[in-house]
Amino acid sequence: MSVLLGLAPALSAADTWQHENGTLTLDKPPERVIALNWAATEALLLLGVTPVGVADRDGYETWVDEPELPDGIANVGTRVAPSLEAIAELKPDLIVTSSEMAPAAKLLERIAPTYVVSVYKEGTRPFEKAREMLVTLGDILDREAQAQAVIEGVEQTLDEQKQRLTDAGLADRPVALVNFLDDRHVRIYAPNGLYQRALEALGLENAWPHQGNYWGFSVVGLEAIAPYPDSRIVVIEPTLPGLADTLATSPFWTYLPPVKREQVYRIESVWPFGGVYPVKRLATLLVDSLIDGGSDNVR
Repeated sequence: MSVLLGLAPALSAADTWQHENGTLTLDKPPERVIALNWAATEALLLLGVTPVGVADRDGYETWVDEPELPDGIANVGTRVAPSLEAIAELKPDLIVTSSEMAPAAKLLERIAPTYVVSVYKEGTRPFEKAREMLVTLGDILDREAQAQAVIEGVEQTLDEQKQRLTDAGLADRPVALVNFLDDRHVRIYAPNGLYQRALEALGLENAWPHQGNYWGFSVVGLEAIAPYPDSRIVVIEPTLPGLADTLATSPFWTYLPPVKREQVYRIESVWPFGGVYPVKRLATLLVDSLIDGGSDNVR
């Protein structure tokens, strides 16, 4: 009996969480965490946890930017094909990944306990799923208070930016959020994407009414924007070198009503496939840009 009593504290200390690939059981908060997608990387950084390794480290610094990735974090390969050897060498006690890595899940679990969560998946609402991921990781890492503070900070920023936009009288026209793929085609962000949360919180209508893929966007030609003449066009960086010069002589561009009204706006990059933080970043950059005023090109 004394042996069993001695085991009781150790057994009761273990916690278990459900995830997309089964369950995760840990007897203490992890200290060496690896993230295999940028939404998970972002969540860890927001919680004050510096991962020992991430996938596509250099790409994160180009496309995501905030929250800033500290120096010295190991790169473990690409998000679609991480290096199992590089992961194992770092001796993690938790790996965070998504269902896109399903073929490698069993191999990852041989290296370390693995938590599988997908913010972007058919039928999910990205912002709600990202918030759920943040809260769960906060629980796993014993950082529940940090997770709650992050969520409250996002909501506070959204409220503040909505007030700024309302005070400026600039919530009256819909906005089309786009990334240029070339001088004729854009990725336009749909109502089922992450960006929609920012638009709704700001009281703005999404000019593009159609559902996109489960990543929340559609690829269309510039002419597809023409049927929405009341819209404002918000171009999200990065843009192609020389794009403004090419568009200046493009009939597909120069005849668009928002271009004629000089209601084209340009904002810094915001990662559209991240967690909760891009919604906060987009809201601030978008309101800043709308208040500063538009032009007839991607200046």
